[in-house]
Amino acid sequence: MRGEEQNITTATGRVEKDVLAALGRPGLRYLAGVGLCALLALMLFILWGGLALRGLGLSGKNHPVGWAMLITNFVFWVGIAHSGTLISAVLYLFRARFRTSFNRSAEAMTVFALLVASLFPLIHLGRVWVFYYLLPYPSERLIWPNFRSPLVWDVFAVTTYLIVSLVFFYVGMIPDLAIARRRLPGLRGRTYGLLSLGWQGTVLQWRHYGRLYLFLAAFATPLVASVHSIVSWDFAVSIVPGWHTTIFAPYFVAGAIFSGTAMVITLTIPMRRWLRLEPYITVDHFEAIAKILLFTSLIITYTYLVEHGLSLYGNSPFERDQYLYRALGDYRVLFAIMIVCNSLLPLTMFVRRLRRNLAWLFILGILVNIGMWLERFVIIVASLSHDYDPYAWGTYNFSLVEFGITVGSFGLFFLFFLLFVRLLPVLSMTEIKEHQ
Repeated sequence: MRGEEQNITTATGRVEKDVLAALGRPGLRYLAGVGLCALLALMLFILWGGLALRGLGLSGKNHPVGWAMLITNFVFWVGIAHSGTLISAVLYLFRARFRTSFNRSAEAMTVFALLVASLFPLIHLGRVWVFYYLLPYPSERLIWPNFRSPLVWDVFAVTTYLIVSLVFFYVGMIPDLAIARRRLPGLRGRTYGLLSLGWQGTVLQWRHYGRLYLFLAAFATPLVASVHSIVSWDFAVSIVPGWHTTIFAPYFVAGAIFSGTAMVITLTIPMRRWLRLEPYITVDHFEAIAKILLFTSLIITYTYLVEHGLSLYGNSPFERDQYLYRALGDYRVLFAIMIVCNSLLPLTMFVRRLRRNLAWLFILGILVNIGMWLERFVIIVASLSHDYDPYAWGTYNFSLVEFGITVGSFGLFFLFFLLFVRLLPVLSMTEIKEHQ
């Protein structure tokens, strides 16, 4: 019995040592990556300043395409944020053990993606100094926000999701921060001690912690469906052909989980190698999350068939013409790439050898996110380009300013994630030790 206790103590000590090793002194490659991402993020804010000073004419948006790449980025980043809640909350409720390999990265990714997404309504606003018109503030002049506007709904949805995700992320880290307080000396240890809120690991603390974490998981789970449904209503409540459809809510939710899962795979595979976390993030774990990717891809493919079937066999000539324009019109190349990346390439996950091939999983994760970004772009731009009146038809050509802001948003997101890797534990040590 004493030998078993000694082995358990040795194993738990090894987990703490391996996970906290990532918090050590960074190497040159890491610093180079941080520097590159910081430059891209700086480019985003410089270009945003140019738009605010000189007007949205610097972007490629025009009449009739009033929503373009900036709103595409907003919908894309909100979608990326959804996998954190799925992997952490939903899989926790179902007691899926492989979630311990991805939940911390997914939760951090959720917070960072929401922070990036929240920038784009402000960028698209142009006059960013009047952003307060979206907030439900009292006014002696009776200037209240229009609560029938989907943009006001977005403020409530994204803000609620950000607060709940941040609390869920922080509460899950409290026991690990206490471990970092014990193992890291000096100022860093004292900082982690403050963040751990005096955690001592007593039976009473663990009981309250388990109840709180379960409550937060159950509370956050409905947000997976509600938040991106509200984002989809930005489009579905309009009468624009290609937008006015009841399938948009489940369509957007499935797409959000699909793209978020692909981003988790894309981030975790290089992190696993560089931080030497192979014993804790195994190929079996990647195979399990690849099945989620395949499942959501099948849902997306089904919604493509339903949406386009309704367009072709419905009684609206405008919807039929809109679908034909997407598939055969000015944006047909982007539409084809979208179908290949979102519906055809994920079918390779039916092959077990490819599900366990990390190189292919990494490439597929990148291609899926390209396809999902193009999906949002085609939905937004093609519908506005080909509305009811042929007199108002027109095409959209992006500008280098919009392209630079898009690239800069990825730089800001990866900058946040790189800082997270070196400042906080990337795996839940307490849950790993519990399983061991």
